[in-house]
Amino acid sequence: MSNSLTHILSNECPVCHKGKVFTDRNIFLSFGLPKMNEYCSHCNYKFQKEPGYFFGAMYVNYGLTVAQGIATYCIAQFFFEKNFDLRIIPIIAVVITLLTSFNLRFSRLAWIYMFKDYTK
Repeated sequence: MSNSLTHILSNECPVCHKGKVFTDRNIFLSFGLPKMNEYCSHCNYKFQKEPGYFFGAMYVNYGLTVAQGIATYCIAQFFFEKNFDLRIIPIIAVVITLLTSFNLRFSRLAWIYMFKDYTK
């Protein structure tokens, strides 16, 4: 599991771990919509198997975003006197907005890694 997570965060091909899934080398500091390579440059593995292949990645993205929102709330609540201060909502919105590009890339990579053995 930790080995797969390392490969996911390195944007590596799920089969050979040498090619890159996204054209951007770094999935952390990229803004805008992700551009995926169609095939791995090293082993020729096809990343997008069929139209709609990444619809399931939306659920991974949703879960990741909810977890980040809850974590942001848990951290931010210590800086306010009330239990639920409405000023926390914009903080959560800013954090989620800043992490959107990373979440989209990470969820697609996680989806590819989850089903790499089933779709060859």
